Amino acid sequence: MMILYLALLVLPLVSAGKFLDDTLDSEWEQWKITYQKQYNGKVNELARRLIWEKNYKFIIHHNMEYFQGLHTYELAMNQLGDMTSEEVSRTMTGLKVPPRNRARNNTIDDDDGTYALPDSIDYRKKGYVTPVRNQGSCGSCWAFSSVGALEGQLKKKTGKLIVLSPQNLVDCVTKNDGCGGGFMTNAFEYVRDNKGIDSEEAYPYVGEDQSCNYTTAGRAAKCMNYKEVPQGSEKALKKALGTVGPVSVGIDATLQSFQFYSKGVYYDASCNAEDINHAVLAVGYGVEKKAKYWIIKNSWGDTWGNKGYILMARDRGNACGIANLASYPLM
Repeated sequence: MMILYLALLVLPLVSAGKFLDDTLDSEWEQWKITYQKQYNGKVNELARRLIWEKNYKFIIHHNMEYFQGLHTYELAMNQLGDMTSEEVSRTMTGLKVPPRNRARNNTIDDDDGTYALPDSIDYRKKGYVTPVRNQGSCGSCWAFSSVGALEGQLKKKTGKLIVLSPQNLVDCVTKNDGCGGGFMTNAFEYVRDNKGIDSEEAYPYVGEDQSCNYTTAGRAAKCMNYKEVPQGSEKALKKALGTVGPVSVGIDATLQSFQFYSKGVYYDASCNAEDINHAVLAVGYGVEKKAKYWIIKNSWGDTWGNKGYILMARDRGNACGIANLASYPLM
């Protein structure tokens, strides 16, 4: 099936006269070495090379506009260079948006002004955040987002930063669909009802669906309950981050610009707040050159973005839907 897919991908490009740009030969070879890319057969490599060239030229064009002051963020080639944005969205996201009519466990979005929030906060500096990890081609972003929020609350409560097991959630949260996707409140409910989640050391990540192997001997954290940020309220999301800790959030990660983000404050008007598909972790907020941002930890490895992180636009109309599915656990 993959060979047929690639052949169908290549033929229209070739017939349209879109042959390889031989001026990029050295860049292509270096990119393959950098990211240890190997391909089975000439058709496969040709298809991937054509995709890579399209992405490469998109990045160059965007960055030319960036230096002209037309964008607030830069792009860079990374390990996803030979994938279309559709492929990335299909294989490396996994957030399933829950039904709109479900019961919600909302926080109170009070407006009485009795709480003082810091102008900026970065929970990485407070030791609440574990190293960036890579979900691979399993649609388990929801599990990584969930364990990130749990790790932050565990640190806050006990003073210990322990890497928790997303694989435990992939295998055992029956309300979600493992590598087929899910959402974070189901994960928090599982940890609450299961009376625990294992550590990564006890239950290592393999990036594929397995039978549930949770053991109380490997338990590293518990969850009493969870809260949800009122849908679409960036003000409430800021309050949650400023007073509670890292928060699980959902975003639209379908765009080519997101795929190759490098640095700066990310804002793309094409981002669809009504079509979120990827779960990430908000670990802080701040301001850069008058542009407000959220600090977001992704689960695509530390060669993506700025060492695995992205600064996403804050207070710009709920950009990419960042406040539409935000939640955090209670310990």
